[in-house]
Amino acid sequence: MFPSPDGPLLVNGDATVAANWCDQARQGMGHGAFLLVLAATATAAVAGISAAGSTPESRRFTAAADGELLVLGPASPRPHALPPLPAGVSPALISWVVLEQLRLARRVVNAGVEVVPAVAHAHVPGCQPAACLSTGRALPLQQVQHLLQWGENFGRVWSLQHPGALLAVGECVAGGTSTAAAILQGLGVDGTGLVSGSLRQPPHRLRRQLIAQGLQRSGHPSAALELVAAVGDPMQPLVAGVILGCAGVAPVLLAGGSQMAAVLALAMVLARARGQAVAPLLRTTAVGTTGWVAREPGSNLALLLERIQEQLQLPQAPLALASSLDFSSCAHPALRDYEAGYVKEGVGAGGLAIVANLAGLSSPRLASLCNQAMEQL
Repeated sequence: MFPSPDGPLLVNGDATVAANWCDQARQGMGHGAFLLVLAATATAAVAGISAAGSTPESRRFTAAADGELLVLGPASPRPHALPPLPAGVSPALISWVVLEQLRLARRVVNAGVEVVPAVAHAHVPGCQPAACLSTGRALPLQQVQHLLQWGENFGRVWSLQHPGALLAVGECVAGGTSTAAAILQGLGVDGTGLVSGSLRQPPHRLRRQLIAQGLQRSGHPSAALELVAAVGDPMQPLVAGVILGCAGVAPVLLAGGSQMAAVLALAMVLARARGQAVAPLLRTTAVGTTGWVAREPGSNLALLLERIQEQLQLPQAPLALASSLDFSSCAHPALRDYEAGYVKEGVGAGGLAIVANLAGLSSPRLASLCNQAMEQL
């Protein structure tokens, strides 16, 4: 399907739609950009829910540290050290390598974090981290509405000022796969056993307990934004707004796995509620993740997207691609840990690795460059 033998792999969707999307992405790469959305949820402090930092205290710094690594790189002094991980290294390293190689612009936005990154970034005024999803009162509804509007304005301005340009959107939200599963459950999509996570084995049972508590305490809201306010996180409405703002006129890459699948589902529900056609959005929006997520035995992104299509009665299958990046031959153990399932995705790594392939950078070469970057870290 794709010209490069080690190029992106089709996870879900129609092959012709995928090929057309890839052509659009290549054409729009010259003026493209990467938007990293930083956010936080107190769900990350629940014992056994996340490995995006070895302790709940260290996870408070994850978003700031990843944002700084993405902007400053591995060789520069960074105000916040990367939180210790059970194994591996932050996927922000992969994203930085791709952005440097392709000279893509990068923008960071703080949608509500505990620790602010010490690099230039946009801040959505008045936005704070989410409470634990189990409370059923994760975010004020007004903040959710404000985040959606901010993202929609960004997408609208982007598509007008950069017609046809590729916009890749990544996230860093410790605990975000659990809020993703909660949003999907609230939309009627049973994905609690299909959603990935930062732990080597996703905590499906613990998630089910938290989600059941949160939905029960919130009264099972039927409106999408009220659902986000009940059990979501700040990244979700902002990125959903970006999709709606781009309005199907520019290729959008949702650089991530399960979390971006939940965001796509949220955007489809919001579009329908306002009478906006979803077919153009589906044709121009792709979820792009790593092969480590796509092949993970403890989750199933393809089946998750199939259930989203079925439950929401979408006119076509959501498009999802996976990078063929492989670290098995890398010298650094922290990179080889990816192959053992200790790190899988984050900070847009999978999506940006796909962009690199589309630009002609082979996966073996990208792995070698990541290995070199580890020597600087």
